[in-house]
Amino acid sequence: MTRRAILKGTGSALPRKRVSNAELAERVDTSDEWIVERTGIRFRHIAEADETTGTLGAAAAKEALKAAGLEPSDIGLIIVATATPDNTFPATATKVQALIGAPDCIAFDVAAVCSGFLYAVSVADSMLRTGAADHALVIGSETFSRILDWDDRTTCVLFGDGAGAVVLSAEDVEDDRGILATRLHAEGQYSDMLYVDGGPSTTGTVGHVRMQGREVFRHAVTNLAAVLGEVLGDVGLSASDIDWVVPHQANKRIIDATAKKLGLPADRVVLTVDQHANTSAASVPLALDLAVRDGRIKRGDLVVLEAMGGGFTWGAAVLRV
Repeated sequence: MTRRAILKGTGSALPRKRVSNAELAERVDTSDEWIVERTGIRFRHIAEADETTGTLGAAAAKEALKAAGLEPSDIGLIIVATATPDNTFPATATKVQALIGAPDCIAFDVAAVCSGFLYAVSVADSMLRTGAADHALVIGSETFSRILDWDDRTTCVLFGDGAGAVVLSAEDVEDDRGILATRLHAEGQYSDMLYVDGGPSTTGTVGHVRMQGREVFRHAVTNLAAVLGEVLGDVGLSASDIDWVVPHQANKRIIDATAKKLGLPADRVVLTVDQHANTSAASVPLALDLAVRDGRIKRGDLVVLEAMGGGFTWGAAVLRV
């Protein structure tokens, strides 16, 4: 018998306001053709004034709990991955805890930008295996629209808001269900290629997203292909064993190039960037929830999650659903 973190349920939440490329072009010097050709993005959701990282995360958490057949009182650990917390402190995870009505439990945030959900999954996996909790909520939630420079057409067209959540439960299993391996990386020397030009300790402001797009693209394809190979090697598997890849939804060209480098057919890659744009830490759990709910990902499937974000940070996880 092996104690593992088992995926019990998924959930997601999107802001009410859906914005097309054509609508965005009324505000920014861009076009639907330009955005689609370079990114594959067609729509994104933008949070209204009463929608925050915390409220979206709580809504996704409630859906995940419902899918898992659990109550808020069952949860012993809440981790929120976000680069756009409701406040500098306290942790948005504590706000989610209050909003869903969970009693005293472990609750904290993880900041690794677009890789945040993978980092949070790895932390939750370790804590569940060692008995810190029996059931965990792992949430990726972002309101990136609040840190965009809407005069910078090279970045503001790329991002959207949303939240995704999973319930992981510790179980003693005899088969290979659950999270089988995770791999995480960071290279701080590249931080000036994708960053926010503000913060409490430096400028005393929130700041805006800044990015060197070509450099990020080049590093993303190389790093994501490498980390997928690493995590599969950890469990003695190869790309041909994968049923589904759920990648970070940053750019369709990055997703396609990574899949090609690994020799993976496009029909085994979950793609939602066209509908949600880049939702940072929320993108992987959002895409995972969609694929679970529409029946593509089913019990017994081998699924690989991967992401790369500012820092640079990147990582991957392999799990049997």
